[in-house]
Amino acid sequence: MGLLTRRKNKKFSYTPRYYKGEGSPYEIKHKFDDFRTTVGDNKNIKQKFNNAIDELKHNPDQAANRRILIIVAVLVFLFLLIIGFDLSIFFPN
Repeated sequence: MGLLTRRKNKKFSYTPRYYKGEGSPYEIKHKFDDFRTTVGDNKNIKQKFNNAIDELKHNPDQAANRRILIIVAVLVFLFLLIIGFDLSIFFPN
């Protein structure tokens, strides 16, 4: 045991039990990252926003877009109702 040398760490060749051999078993990745355009090397907020708008426009499932807009509209309406906003400006006399 030398006084001037440091001890080296032990190395093990461990592979997980159910590892199938595709890529790194320790890589954490979302299930749908391969299908999204908004995930990746986006350095600035303008590029992220433009990618999100392009993904929304070119989405093949238009019913999902309509559903999201309806949910957002209902939540905004409920928020305005809760804070006591005068909703009579939206309706004709």
